[in-house]
Amino acid sequence: MNAPRTKRCLVAFATPEREYLWTVILQAADTIEVALQAARAQAGSAGAAVPWESAAVGIFGEARRRSDACAHGDRIELYRALKRDARQRRRERVARERRAPR
Repeated sequence: MNAPRTKRCLVAFATPEREYLWTVILQAADTIEVALQAARAQAGSAGAAVPWESAAVGIFGEARRRSDACAHGDRIELYRALKRDARQRRRERVARERRAPR
């Protein structure tokens, strides 16, 4: 049986206001970087808000390098920087609650 020559992946980026999704068709050996380039070409001016070059990337929530291969059906995600670390916010909330009168 011959291996497929192409694969289909979904490239995703989200802001608090909007989710961006692009379906890309890639060659079997293409990397995450190639998928991002294809999605950027599709996005046109709508992709201006996406940090294509600087964002961390991953597949299904697992951090990956741009040079890593992707598989058919993968959801390639661009991660935006968090304004505040969630763990630090929880620590601050607990400290406030402990100081508050009961």
